[in-house]
Amino acid sequence: MALDELTEELARSAAAGDHRALGELLARIEPDVMRHCARILPYHQDAEEASQDTLLAVARNIGRFEGRARFSTWLHIVTANCARTTYRSLKRRAAEQTSDELPMQKPDVRRVSVIAGSRLDLLDAMEALEADKPDLAQALVLRDIVQLDYNEVAEQLNIPLGTAKSRIHQARKYVQGVLGEDYR
Repeated sequence: MALDELTEELARSAAAGDHRALGELLARIEPDVMRHCARILPYHQDAEEASQDTLLAVARNIGRFEGRARFSTWLHIVTANCARTTYRSLKRRAAEQTSDELPMQKPDVRRVSVIAGSRLDLLDAMEALEADKPDLAQALVLRDIVQLDYNEVAEQLNIPLGTAKSRIHQARKYVQGVLGEDYR
């Protein structure tokens, strides 16, 4: 999500309390947020839900944007977190609905595209990583989902560059282990 300087300026104004700037900011970022959510969540309706949650989170938390990093970096993180939260919520709802029925199964491969199925598997693996090793998950999300470079990951996490690279490597190995041989 590469945002132009006008969007960055709107974000700084909105963070300072300018409600008009916030409204304009939300309108400008909405298409990019939706595209980013759609890259993470395979179903359009789920991506729309995550997109709306992201815009709401931006509106509620814009005052926390300090301007130390670019707004686009902050927005990437908020978007990725909202998409992952939406996925966990949908998974929990599905489990509650099927708890009296058959045990939850993997999606039927005849009805789910290879891309969508692999994204669901990856989200499951990320959820396992986050539960087991949250420091590794945070680094992996910033690098592979938010697509920050290694220096930006280190800066965002306030850790040395070597530590950031190590966490990302360990996280990728963990995820590959969860996904199994088919994903190597």
